Amino acid sequence: MKQVNSLVRSVRGGARTAATAILLALAGFSLTPAVTATDQLDGTRWVGTWSASPEAANAPIHFNGQTIRQIVHTSLSGDRVRVRLSNAFGTESLVIGAAHVALSAGGAAIFPGTGRVLTFSGEPGIAIPGGGVVVSDSIVLDVPPLGDLAVSLYLPEDVAATTQHSTGLQTNYISGPGNFTAAANLVGSTSDVYYFITGVEVRASRRSRAIVALGDSVTDGFGSTPNMNQRFPNLLAARLQSGPDTSQIAVLNAGLPGNRILHDFVGTGALARLDRDVLVQTGAEYVIVLQGNADMVIPALFRNPAEVVSVGQLIQGHRQIIDRAHALGLTAIGGTLNPVEGYPFPGLWTAELEAKRQAVNHWIRTSHAYDAFVDFDTVLRDPAHPSRLLPDYDSGDHVHPNDAGYQAMADAIDLSLFRGVEQD
Repeated sequence: MKQVNSLVRSVRGGARTAATAILLALAGFSLTPAVTATDQLDGTRWVGTWSASPEAANAPIHFNGQTIRQIVHTSLSGDRVRVRLSNAFGTESLVIGAAHVALSAGGAAIFPGTGRVLTFSGEPGIAIPGGGVVVSDSIVLDVPPLGDLAVSLYLPEDVAATTQHSTGLQTNYISGPGNFTAAANLVGSTSDVYYFITGVEVRASRRSRAIVALGDSVTDGFGSTPNMNQRFPNLLAARLQSGPDTSQIAVLNAGLPGNRILHDFVGTGALARLDRDVLVQTGAEYVIVLQGNADMVIPALFRNPAEVVSVGQLIQGHRQIIDRAHALGLTAIGGTLNPVEGYPFPGLWTAELEAKRQAVNHWIRTSHAYDAFVDFDTVLRDPAHPSRLLPDYDSGDHVHPNDAGYQAMADAIDLSLFRGVEQD
């Protein structure tokens, strides 16, 4: 049974955001890229349409004179496009010999006539320093909402793919030696990992804005069907596109597997990556936070008492996310934590862990620290056994939802939260 829970607003949170905005404006500070990214005065602005948060590769593969073609699923349309590339975890320069974007025709193919060469400050290639990020020049391309783009990169040198997004849930393509960025099709091997690409932005109407979903492997879509874009942020984007009042809103995924608020794990912890992955995302005006389960589960899984966290520490971490989002004018929306009993590792779930989860959820529901909340816990839990996922929504590991569960999560988000907030 589909359950849709309303969001609860906090007037106090809104007032705090407004006050912060006034103080920053008086001090002469820019509030956020969302405010300053208007393209001249022609009624348009730049907004992210897709994102994937970077993480360090444990055992990076090597590319040597090869082309990689990666498929990204848009959330918002636009008439121009640019691509963001990251060498966040590299220690040496990453040389991009050529780059190309086109509308995907399925698989490794692109639609004829849609291919565009990407340049970087007018040049066909660029060397990205270790730890660096670059954005391509913008080019004209009619980007559809909820469509697929093929972004191709030629890497002419031997390079370790130290910067990646491991839970791609998307088939991407790797060529043999050569520059095949503009090829109509690409023959070679496949991978379900994203390499070096962390964002795609479009020029859209000034009404456009973005929601960023910050979370762990649930936000990242683990357990959903690959190549079908069944992560809850994708499904939320589809809902937003269905109505004229919300069709100008993009959804960006900032989920990482095993991501914690207070410690690193597979990727950088949420407090450490908040600026990079959320606050400076182009056009971001909202953040949905679904974090905390991994903070409790991972120390139990790896028997690491030094990283065991208290409820108070988790709440303090959430408050830090809220305060930093408010300081840049973003609306902060909290998600209650989904059940985790039954995760197939002996001794992982305990009554103590469940009590912590319930305490954090109670705080999210009742503290009014967030501007609003989404009750993912109530939506996903089994009413007969509330510490477990509803079987119909269980992907099989008793922690991550299946496609139906992710749809229920997307349906639980009240779209009225995002209506009626437009740029002047």
